[in-house]
Amino acid sequence: MQEVRRGDGRRSCTIVWPEGAVHDEADRYLRRYDGEPGTQRTYAFLLVDHLRWLQREELAFEAVTLRDLERYMGIVGAVVLMPLGEPWRLGKRPYGRNTLSTAASCLKAFYVGLAADGRNVELGRQLDATRLPSKADRNRALLGHVKTAMPANPLAPRRNSRRHPKMLPDGARDRLLEVVTTARDRMVVTWLYDGGFRIGELCGLHVADLHLRERAECAEARSAHVHICHRDGNPNSARVKSKYPWELVDGIVRGGLIRRASPAMIHTYFEYVTNEYPPAAGGHGMLLVQLAGEGHGQPWSPDGARAMFRRAGVRAELGRVKPHQMRHNFASAVLDASGGNVMIARDAGGWSSAATVDEIYGHADIHDPQFDAALRKVWAAES
Repeated sequence: MQEVRRGDGRRSCTIVWPEGAVHDEADRYLRRYDGEPGTQRTYAFLLVDHLRWLQREELAFEAVTLRDLERYMGIVGAVVLMPLGEPWRLGKRPYGRNTLSTAASCLKAFYVGLAADGRNVELGRQLDATRLPSKADRNRALLGHVKTAMPANPLAPRRNSRRHPKMLPDGARDRLLEVVTTARDRMVVTWLYDGGFRIGELCGLHVADLHLRERAECAEARSAHVHICHRDGNPNSARVKSKYPWELVDGIVRGGLIRRASPAMIHTYFEYVTNEYPPAAGGHGMLLVQLAGEGHGQPWSPDGARAMFRRAGVRAELGRVKPHQMRHNFASAVLDASGGNVMIARDAGGWSSAATVDEIYGHADIHDPQFDAALRKVWAAES
């Protein structure tokens, strides 16, 4: 990259070949930003990196494909060695998320410009994509209600839109389900999102605690539900925070904190049990078990679940993911679906002791039509 002084006294940036000749394509592209010196300088530095990479890969502009550009974006953002190859810019820090977004904009405009000149037209067509406008797009734009499409960039990194720092970004559920590798892990993601469980509650469940059919023998809830029972002796040291009284009568669990089960929860449970759950499960009867290694079939600990989410968060590009974040998402979703009814949200997720709910907040019946409609609305939106 070289700074030059134009005839009218203005300074601008261009790119020259090693022998000193001006790089025609890059210079023509950067001249578009003569009136924006900051943008021009930034794009010049980003374009230099890309041109050096093309030279190393021995790729001409006409031969570059969308897959090549995706590979390049992965390499400049790589922190460690990846299947795509060694990190580009050796000895320098990889691009951060904001720089990757800027590089994506720079490369899209550069190759769309080349396509307008009749070079690599197919790549220009693939980059000149559109998407449906979001609610935020419509709110920002004049006459946004008539917009039918917005420009999109297939090279841009996915953005994590959070409503609150403690919550996972919008769309995180689908991204986690894409990267987890077992039916057990898919079940855990689904149950945390649809049930609002604490991780200790989920890892502390026994198979007997699950009444996943209509009108179960416990006669305490007509719909599919789960009994969350406090046990001190769980072999995986999982503990339930709320100590609701419960009992086991003739092999049937009664009492505890009752939590409704969504259709997606039931589906993922049967997928896990039929495909991965060991036949004997070591005689402990717990729901979540280890699926590999020396501890195969033994109860899965909350620490093991947290480690799974840390790995999945990295693969899904969500950063560090904690199970409790899904509980915050659940609470927010129920509040939205119920029109801000705090009692429904508290009882849906068990946020208070029985005494607090009964004496101060009142108690929302889990068979109440509004309670039922709120949960079904959440489950339908998440599925």
